Amino acid sequence: MTDVFIVSDNIITSLGFSTGENASNMTAGITGIRLISDESLSPDPFYVSLVDTDRLRGTFSQILDPEEFTRFEQMAILSIKAAVAATKIDFSGERTLFILSTTKGNIDLLGKNTGKNDPGLYLWHTAKRLGDFFRFRINPLVISNACTSGLQAVITGSRLIRAGYYDNVVINGTDIISEFVVSGFSSFKSLSTGPCRPFDSTRDGLSLGEGSGTIILTNNKGASKQTFRIRVGMGFSGNDANHISGPSRTGEGLFLVTDRVMKNSPSMPDFISAHGTGTLYNDEMEAIALTRAGLQNIPVNSFKGYWGHTLGAAGVIELAMCVHSMNNNVLFPTKGFREPGLENKLNVIDRVIKTEVNACLKTASGFGGCNSALYLFKT
Repeated sequence: MTDVFIVSDNIITSLGFSTGENASNMTAGITGIRLISDESLSPDPFYVSLVDTDRLRGTFSQILDPEEFTRFEQMAILSIKAAVAATKIDFSGERTLFILSTTKGNIDLLGKNTGKNDPGLYLWHTAKRLGDFFRFRINPLVISNACTSGLQAVITGSRLIRAGYYDNVVINGTDIISEFVVSGFSSFKSLSTGPCRPFDSTRDGLSLGEGSGTIILTNNKGASKQTFRIRVGMGFSGNDANHISGPSRTGEGLFLVTDRVMKNSPSMPDFISAHGTGTLYNDEMEAIALTRAGLQNIPVNSFKGYWGHTLGAAGVIELAMCVHSMNNNVLFPTKGFREPGLENKLNVIDRVIKTEVNACLKTASGFGGCNSALYLFKT
């Protein structure tokens, strides 16, 4: 079986425009979630994590005219460009695939009354526009499956390399905050009254966030210009067909994919990066699933207290931070967690820990009952 490696990544969130900058702010205990009042997004103030618009436009204007690209496209292009530049790979051939992971794409275009159907609203069109910009020769693949999109994209990309279809897969996950997104989660009464508090006894909802993340997979272990030693292990996705928005009360779907991953992995993970949204039902569902899989004592964290729930970008952004944790032998705390609040107890990380990190399990869950799990380990 062909080995698959992660050789480069990038993260753009409210905490920075690189993986390293995000990690530095996380180490300092900083969150990018803020209370804002913006009637273009919501009639009421709400907590959200937004990428700095002035910095985004300023950075993008150094390479292109921001007026020619949407906010979504600007974030994606900057993230992909940074990740590609950190490799030795020639991406121009037919052995490279581009995958876009997103739930809503250029959803903010819905608010522009142009009198016509803007092609930028179509996810396939956005993916092709990004692919053409970087001159990827193969038609891109779009994965849009709720909040598991990002992790499913990485799982899919690794499978395509193992099957011999491609040598390299460039995966970008991007989502932005819009009135449509905020109103949808508001209708579920699922937004937090403060920055989200995953796994905490006082958690009361999620905090939305926006961002872009890029991960580059390849079968060439030496393709990174940096010191990347991360190999992609087994990953599985499934659907418990439980409910359109409510998680399974037994954690069935997440348990099944997690259990299958662990049965096909060489060792127990040193930590688990959970979905951890901060809602009552999701966090308890994850605790049930991980307990059923015998992983309740493994250190676990959620990154969403730092930059919110970035939807279709979450799996890519959070996996990139898992790679940083492994490369730098550091475990990040769950921002917002203070007091255990789960009926099924988990070993939630509550402080920065310097320790040897050789393996990681990343999980994700989403609307419609979709669940994914992926194992990473050092070579």
